[in-house]
Amino acid sequence: MRLRVLGIVLAGGKGTRLYPLTKERAKPAVPFGGKYRIIDFVLSNFINSGINSIYVLTQFRSQSLLQHLNEGWQFGGLLKNQFIIPVPAQMRSPGETWYQGTADAIYQNINLIEQADPHVVAIFGADHIYRMNITGMIEFHENQKAAATVAAIPVERKHASEFGVIETDSNGRILDFHEKRPDAPTIPGNPEHVFASMGNYVFSTRVLLRELHDDAANERSTHDFGRDILPAMVKRSEVYAYDFAENKIPGEPAENSGYWRDVGTIDAYYEANMDLRAVAPALNLYNRQWPLRTSGFPDPPAKFTFDMEGRRGVAIDSVVSGGCIMSGGTVRNSVLARGVKVHTGALVEDSIILDNCDIGRHAKIRRAILDKNIRIPEGATIGYDLEQDRKIHHVTETGIVVVEGLRSQVEIATLFV
Repeated sequence: MRLRVLGIVLAGGKGTRLYPLTKERAKPAVPFGGKYRIIDFVLSNFINSGINSIYVLTQFRSQSLLQHLNEGWQFGGLLKNQFIIPVPAQMRSPGETWYQGTADAIYQNINLIEQADPHVVAIFGADHIYRMNITGMIEFHENQKAAATVAAIPVERKHASEFGVIETDSNGRILDFHEKRPDAPTIPGNPEHVFASMGNYVFSTRVLLRELHDDAANERSTHDFGRDILPAMVKRSEVYAYDFAENKIPGEPAENSGYWRDVGTIDAYYEANMDLRAVAPALNLYNRQWPLRTSGFPDPPAKFTFDMEGRRGVAIDSVVSGGCIMSGGTVRNSVLARGVKVHTGALVEDSIILDNCDIGRHAKIRRAILDKNIRIPEGATIGYDLEQDRKIHHVTETGIVVVEGLRSQVEIATLFV
C-alpha cells in the first residue's frame, strides 16, 4: 500500500526580528541566496521527497508570498493529489481571530485534512534554511509505529539555552521537552550535544485529529504544538525524535548532511547568505539530484563589462544572479540578486544586494544588506561610518547596515546628500 502523505507548511510568521526586511513581507517571502525565497527550501524538500499534496497556510503580510507562490509554485488540475495551494487565514475560531498558535492554525483548517484523508500529515515551518529528505523521517515514523515524530538537530550543549530541547531515551522516544534551559538533558551517549527541536512534525492522521479537537476544547491551552500538544502526548503516546544528522540527501557528500540555519535575525540571515560564497559551501545550490526550486524569470545572463585599469567589471568569491551587470565596478565576498547594476569605480564588499538595486559610480558599500529597488547615488558610502549610518538606516549590534526598501528613488537619493 502506498502511503498517502499530506504536507502542510506554516508560513504565517511575522518575522519581527528580521525587521526591516519583514516590514512589508512575511518572513517566508524574504529573499535569500540571490534568486530564492526562504519558503523555497521547505517546498523543495517536499517536492524532492515525492510529497506533492501541499497546503501553505499564510497570515501576516502575505501579498509578496502569495505572488511568489503564484509565479513559481502552483500546479495541479490533472491529478487531485498533486497541488500546492495557499490558504489564507480562515477566521474559523469562535472569536474569528488570527491563528493563536501552530496547533490552532491546523485546527482552523482541519477540514482540509479530513477531505484529503491521508495516512500521515507532515507539518513543517517555512522559516528555516535547510535541506531535508522528508522520506527518511516518514519511514522512521512508520517503523517506530509512532503517534508523532519531531525532527531534532544535535547542537552543542552550550547552546541549550537558545532552543527548545528534546529529552529522549536511547531509542529516540521523547521523554520531555525543555524550553531554553542551559542544564537541559543531553543526547544519550553524546554528553556534549542536546537535541533541539526543528519545529517540523509528522503525525499519524487519526492521532492528529483527536489531539487537535482535544486541544481546541482546552481553554488553558495556548494551542501550540511545541508548548501544549506534544508535551502532553509524550506522557501517553509513542512520540519519537528523528535525528536530522542521520538524514541523507541524494547527491550530497556525507560531510554536507545536517545543514540547518534559523535565520530569525538579521545577523543570522546575513551569515547564512555568506555561507554560499565558500568554494565548497555546506549548503550546495548546485546539486542537480536535489534542486532548489523557485519562480522562473526571463532574466538575461549576468554580464561583466570593460577591461581597463580602474574600470574593470569583476566579482570575486561572490554569488551573482541573472540580469546583473558589473559595469566597471568591483564586487567581493557578496551575494547579488537579480538585475543588480554596479557602475564604474563602485565597490561592494561583504554585502547582500537584493533585486534591481543600482550602485552608482564610485559608491562604496561594506557589510550591508540592500532591500529591493534601491538606487545608491554616485560617491555615496554605506558601512564605513556606522554612527552616520544609524541616523539613516537600521544597523545591527554587529555593524550590519540594512538599507530599507520600498522607498522612492528620490527619497533614497536625498538620504546621501
